[in-house]
Amino acid sequence: MTLYPKLIIDALSTVRYPGTGKNLVEAGMVADNLRIDGMSVSFSLIFDKPTDPFMKSLVKSAEAAIHALVSPEVQVTIATESKQAPRPEVGKLLPQVKNIIGISSGKGGVGKSTVAANLAVSLAKLGYKVGLLDADIFGPSMPKMFEVEDARPYAEQKDGRELIIPVEKYGVKLLSIGFFVDPDQATLWRGGMASNALKQLIADADWGELDYFLLDLPPGTSDIHLTVVQTLALTGAIVVSTPQAVALADARKGINMFTNEKVNVPILGLVENMAWFTPAELPENKYYIFGREGAKRLAEEMGVPLLGQIPIVQSICEGGDSGKPVALDEDSVTGRAFLSLAAAMVRQVDRRNVEQAPTKIVEMNK
Repeated sequence: MTLYPKLIIDALSTVRYPGTGKNLVEAGMVADNLRIDGMSVSFSLIFDKPTDPFMKSLVKSAEAAIHALVSPEVQVTIATESKQAPRPEVGKLLPQVKNIIGISSGKGGVGKSTVAANLAVSLAKLGYKVGLLDADIFGPSMPKMFEVEDARPYAEQKDGRELIIPVEKYGVKLLSIGFFVDPDQATLWRGGMASNALKQLIADADWGELDYFLLDLPPGTSDIHLTVVQTLALTGAIVVSTPQAVALADARKGINMFTNEKVNVPILGLVENMAWFTPAELPENKYYIFGREGAKRLAEEMGVPLLGQIPIVQSICEGGDSGKPVALDEDSVTGRAFLSLAAAMVRQVDRRNVEQAPTKIVEMNK
């Protein structure tokens, strides 16, 4: 049997791309590098992005079509190309970001996202360039907490890639899966889909130069935490807890997860949220409704710093619901508490970077 280009092209025209419904030839996905050598055929398929979810299945379908419509004896070699430059390797992601901080909690309901949002705003008020990624794929809350629920981030071409442009509010660059899904519908994704979505928000976004990149992680331990650790070199993690015994038990597990030898992420410190209740009309009064200094005792027990104690006041809830974080008001009790927390975190990061400096110098000299 003699092979010629039209036979191959006709076979490929029966394979459709699921994204558009067009066949491979009609969609312009067959490169002009078709080569025939006896019973061997080679060519490339061109995709818009190197992460196209249909790439592997279309390669198999194209090969099957040639075997079915031309001859099962044809030796088919199919390469893939992308119109977009490939995503940087894991070790080279976010080269302009100085420090990457994970904000975590052992359980839900302890105010982790509130702490993350107000910490980001406080760092921006201190003059730092800040990015905040809502990595809680199944329960994104940052769009509401920053009053940007209607925002729809767009993509721009940069260095041969399409990059998502983060939303900016209160001096913070912000991205969340909440910008791309229906807020009234549950996100029913398996772990792999959630991890891939998170990787896109990290690697396929134009975060630019940042002093601090905060990741609001989901509560507990999950695939998302492993994805973050495997994708990024975290400077450290902050664990948020209330003083309550049940929350502290889960916080202990969260600390153990990060310090596990397979994960090996330093704990920058603990944050005790809802440390006490202070009525607005009685700012000097403290009511320990969730227990007293439980996180402080846990920090001492596990040998990690206590970065701050955040009181619970009515304005925290109102600020989160209205999209105006309480850290915007530096004169409020909570505003001062979050500024103090931000300053304490910066000191811990600086201390860690100084401690690591000799190691980095040794590695550079090898």
